[in-house]
Amino acid sequence: MWAMLWPLVLIIGSNCLYNISTKSMPSDNDSFGLLFITYVIGGALTLIMYVMNSGRVQELGRNFSVYSLLLGVAIVGLETGYIYLYRAGWQISRGAMTANTCLAVALLFIGKFMYGEDISLRQVCGVFVCLGGLYLMKA
Repeated sequence: MWAMLWPLVLIIGSNCLYNISTKSMPSDNDSFGLLFITYVIGGALTLIMYVMNSGRVQELGRNFSVYSLLLGVAIVGLETGYIYLYRAGWQISRGAMTANTCLAVALLFIGKFMYGEDISLRQVCGVFVCLGGLYLMKA
């Protein structure tokens, strides 16, 4: 059970810290300067964790794939999007909720059309509940 639970706890805790940090970034600082410093720190931390996990720095290049490149592009897009979302005046709860609800709907269709996953009536109802929640949060 813990093997399934700890990643979820990590995601939730990290996502809370992520949104608080992103919303709190000074608006008079350059967004890409902030992101560069963020990625240097993130890169250093992941290098330390990689070495602690495998101990083989010389084999690091073997881990490169096109998906690493795409993930890097996606991360920069996410970070930039959230910085500008909050700078545009979105509230922390509404901005994240709107983005994550839209993401969930998009991933439902991506799962269906790219990976052949089924879409159940329950999931369709869940989409409408989420969209209704967004409407209620707007009110």
